[in-house]
Amino acid sequence: MLLYIYMLIRMNKQRLLFPLLLLLTVLTSCLVSYKFNGTSIDYTKIKTISVVDFPNQASLVYPALAPEFNEKLKDEYSSKTRLKLVPRDGDLQVSGEITNYELIQTGVNAAGTSTKTKLQITVNVRFVNKTNPSENFEQNFVSYQDFSNDQTINQVQDELNKEIVSDLINQIFNRTVANW
Repeated sequence: MLLYIYMLIRMNKQRLLFPLLLLLTVLTSCLVSYKFNGTSIDYTKIKTISVVDFPNQASLVYPALAPEFNEKLKDEYSSKTRLKLVPRDGDLQVSGEITNYELIQTGVNAAGTSTKTKLQITVNVRFVNKTNPSENFEQNFVSYQDFSNDQTINQVQDELNKEIVSDLINQIFNRTVANW
């Protein structure tokens, strides 16, 4: 590198300008920093997050849903951010409720009978950012999975719930701290 600079200096000034500008451009482009955790959190201002347990207020209740959802949501923030999880009054606050858990017949065959069913879960989320209130929101998040009517809901419910909860948590995480 030093040899290259020395050679540039020996050239006349006019021929020196372009290579020098090119070198400066290359060197400054190396200074760009990237965040690979997918978050856009200013850790100098935001240090804590509180995630209040979401009660299951759906008319059809699957007992394992609320505990699984609440634990995985907290784990998402703990594992993908440097925020300290606090019971209440965090710099960021996530709360809400599970509002809908429903089975919807979707596929119909020539005989007019259902061939597919959709398991759909809706979660209402309230988000508060105490350092930047313009980012506050309340929003419903919906996710679903289809399954064949060759199986009963009891046969597929555990696996479908895991997939739906995972998708819901990704949606919520991305909306609250990833700003995608």
